[in-house]
Amino acid sequence: MTSLAPKTVTLLRLSVATVLGDWDLLRELRLAAGPDEPDRSWREAILQTHLFAGFPRLVEAFGVLEEAGGLGQIDDDERSGVRSEEEDLSAGYEFFERVYGHRAPRVREMLESYHPDWGRWILGHAYGRVLSRPGLDAAARELCAVVSLAALSQDRQLASHARGAVRCGATPQDLLDALAAVADRLTEGNLARAERVIRAFSNEG
Repeated sequence: MTSLAPKTVTLLRLSVATVLGDWDLLRELRLAAGPDEPDRSWREAILQTHLFAGFPRLVEAFGVLEEAGGLGQIDDDERSGVRSEEEDLSAGYEFFERVYGHRAPRVREMLESYHPDWGRWILGHAYGRVLSRPGLDAAARELCAVVSLAALSQDRQLASHARGAVRCGATPQDLLDALAAVADRLTEGNLARAERVIRAFSNEG
């Protein structure tokens, strides 16, 4: 029996359908949506998938969802105001520290060693402008990240976000339940590897 709410399971499956380009599943999820869905949590889960699978995949997902009924009415308070780059970086640093804990300085140094702009993009855009948005709590965002990375066989990032999910309030069992919720869309190899990574790293915190 899963520890996760049905809504969370839907968001996890939306995430995996998008990053894998599983348009049949994405369409199925949209057509099965209840009267109060899609809501903001749907939109936030979908928006963040570009961090894992890129803009082209997300553009296609938006098209599929639009044909199946769209993503609902965007509220006025949902529209992002214009923030400065420094404001995005500040928000990004805060969430990055939460996800990576004591490893954060070392990870930042590694990212910046690849290219100084890359480090700023990760902090300012990925963590500041996207992952720290309101509308979806941090634990749910991290669980969506975990299943997306599992589906894409990105084990190194999966380990980081498994730890991050726990730091944001998820339990190790939540992570295993999240993986089970999307197991039918993963290959046997991906599923087994992801389970090993989650068991190894989700207890580190």
